[in-house]
Order: sequence, then C-alpha cells, then structure tokens
Amino acid sequence: MILNVSDLKAAPVWLQVAAFFVGWLLVWLPIALPLAIALRWYPPQPVTPAQKLPLVASLYLLAPLPLWAALRLMEASLVDWGVVWSEEMGRSLLLGWGLGVGGLAVLLGGQWLLGWVEWSEVRPAIAQGVPLLLGTLLLAVWISLTEEVIFRGFLLNRLQRHELDWGAATIASLIFAVLHLVWEGKQNIPQLPGLWLMGMVLTVARWADAGLLGLPWGLHAGWVWAIASLDTLQLLKYTGKGSPWLVGFDHKPLAGVLGILCLLGTAGVVWWLR
Repeated sequence: MILNVSDLKAAPVWLQVAAFFVGWLLVWLPIALPLAIALRWYPPQPVTPAQKLPLVASLYLLAPLPLWAALRLMEASLVDWGVVWSEEMGRSLLLGWGLGVGGLAVLLGGQWLLGWVEWSEVRPAIAQGVPLLLGTLLLAVWISLTEEVIFRGFLLNRLQRHELDWGAATIASLIFAVLHLVWEGKQNIPQLPGLWLMGMVLTVARWADAGLLGLPWGLHAGWVWAIASLDTLQLLKYTGKGSPWLVGFDHKPLAGVLGILCLLGTAGVVWWLR
C-alpha cells in the first residue's frame, strides 16, 4: 500500500519522520551503491576517513531534496525551522563557532598541561596547512548546517507538535546519535551518550537563540572544524598517560568524562547567554 500526500499529512509523526529518512536513503542509493563498491566499503564495516568524505558529501548534497519535499508537505518554510538569513543569525553563527572552538581549546589545553596530549613534532608548512584549514572550515560549515536543519529544524519541529519540548529534544537527539552508527558501526557505541548529549546542547542553543539555528550551527561547525583540523594536520598526539575513561576511548572526546563535562559547560554558558 502506497501512501499519497494527503495520507502522509495525516499520518502519525513517527511515520512522517521515517518517510523523510527512508526517502533520503532511496534518493541516495543509486549513487551510494556504486560509490561504496568503488571505495570498497561494505557495511557494517566502519568507514575509513578516505571513504567517509565522498560518501558523506554525496549524501549531504542530496539532502535539499527530502528537505524541500518536507517543506512542501508540511506547508512550512525554512523560517519555521529556524533559518533566517539575517545579520542576527550571522552574529549567532560566529558566537557559536567561537564557543565551540574555545571549549575544545580549554579541554585539550587542560590535557596538555597534565601531560596527556602533546604537540606533534611534525608541523605542516604554512602553504599546506592554510588551504587544509580553509577546506575543513568550509566542510564543517556545510555539514553542520545540513545536520542542524534536519535535526534541530525539521525533526525537532515535527516532534514538538506531539511532545513536550524536552521530550521532543530527547527523541531528536537520540535519533541524531544513533544515526552516527551508520559510518563507524560498533566503534561509535562508546560515543553514543556523548552524541546524545551533544544533540541536547545544540537544541538548548536553538532555544537560547530565540528559535534560530545560528547558535547551534556555529557550535556544531566549531566542533567539527577543530577536531577535523587536528586530525587532518596531526597536530596533537596522545601520550597514553590519561585514563581512557577521562580522555575518551579510542581518543574520541565524546567517549570520555572530560568531553561530557565540556559539553555540560558549554550548555551552561549557552543558557546563561540567552
């Protein structure tokens, strides 16, 4: 049985949400299957960084299609989802980016003082490092905007029609966390609590920004850019002196207590700034 537009409009919210993600997947499959074969990625095998970039890029390039369909179906606009191209949103974006990068700087700076991380002895040349930093910045801004429109825009708005604000935030953040398993499989399980909390912090950031996505977009982009830049340029390395429970299993900040505390601290600052 195939649902028509009127059926989907009247369908339960869980079915509308499922239709969005299934539709996005179906649009992506004709590209994803040959690309996965070419890259030799066979789920549930985790992706390598070299495999992940083209897969994520192809998926996110198609995101506007299901988002446009959802806007038409719900008779909504991007403004309803918190996207307002204005000077105010630009200021919130820059503020969020600064908070995201600054929070990670405090986290890693504290670990450096404790001797848990150290600067790499191999430093990239400026001619190599600057283009890489700019490239990762553009990717971080694009990926973060896409995810914020989907999870803190479309998904949160749909859930808030049927749940209290905190209930909707909890469910949206859980979906946000679980979908990250697609890329790294079981290796990402230790990060699930941190990813869920990250989703909650980004939701609080939207509420603090009067419903706009500028602040969560900036926070998200700052975190993605800082971590991707450090990994790409290999600027830091772990000494092994810090407990994995603190610094994060497999050196993933969201899989450790300090990363969780960093998120909680960021949430506190965001709530205060509101």
